[in-house]
Amino acid sequence: MAVTRVGFFGPFGTFTQQALLTQPDLADAEHVAYRTVPDVLDAVEQGEVDLGVVPIENSIEGMVNFTQDALAFDHELLIQREIVIDIEHCLLARPGVTLADVRDVFSIPVATAQCHRYLREQLPDAEIRAAYSTADAAKQVSERAELDAAAVGPRVAAEVYGLDIVAADIADHHDNQTRFVVVAREGVPAPTGNDKTALVIYQRADEPGSLVSILQEFTARRINLSNLTSRPTKAGGLGDYCFIVYAESHVADELLADTMRALHAKQGAVKFLGSYPAAGDHAETTREHADARWREADDWVAAIRGAIRR
Repeated sequence: MAVTRVGFFGPFGTFTQQALLTQPDLADAEHVAYRTVPDVLDAVEQGEVDLGVVPIENSIEGMVNFTQDALAFDHELLIQREIVIDIEHCLLARPGVTLADVRDVFSIPVATAQCHRYLREQLPDAEIRAAYSTADAAKQVSERAELDAAAVGPRVAAEVYGLDIVAADIADHHDNQTRFVVVAREGVPAPTGNDKTALVIYQRADEPGSLVSILQEFTARRINLSNLTSRPTKAGGLGDYCFIVYAESHVADELLADTMRALHAKQGAVKFLGSYPAAGDHAETTREHADARWREADDWVAAIRGAIRR
């Protein structure tokens, strides 16, 4: 598809925009910043932009539930690809502000949680104040009259909003990465051999063994799951949960397609969130062997069925 407008979780200077700029085919498009993740997804669904880029998982904090839930329950969009980038959190402030001056720290809860140790040890008396995004935090600090505030955000936000980096790389864990997804209204990318498929699987009934029953369908076909999350369905009461799975395969793979058929027949409700290229190098797995065995078994059954008298 020809991409001319790409929406992202803004404002300008967020990690999301940083991820977007790593994609050569998207970097030259018009970039449209939105205040919240649901705003980005709404814009894609309503046709204001061709694609949307939003964060979905962090290596320290886990799944970004408000993104995952929005895709699962509130929107009919398809994931087109994923982007993974390294995250460096910095403490940003207006020129001349020192650590001793800081009384308020602005950022999103995910970012401050990732820098909890640094903030507790270096700024134990500072008030933590919520912002819409890390770049929004930097923007608020840049516009604040008092020289007593700082933001936790990306290095690029300092450049965008004219701030100094008071302290760099302040996260508690330094192997910090975030996964972003690119979403569109329609279309499934062709398989690459290194793909993922995202599904929302609803339980037909909350009963013992329901999760095992779901997992057995993947296990029997030797399909690895890179992530499995249980989430409340929003439609029922306490205990009414569904499962969101990321399988290392593509819907074009007959083994995964067969799994999806079985799940749909067994569980009743399965939502397809997309099959798309996975980030990173393709890992050696047992998939090729499983595919070959499945084709051999399919040929065997087809030969037997071919002998049926007409």
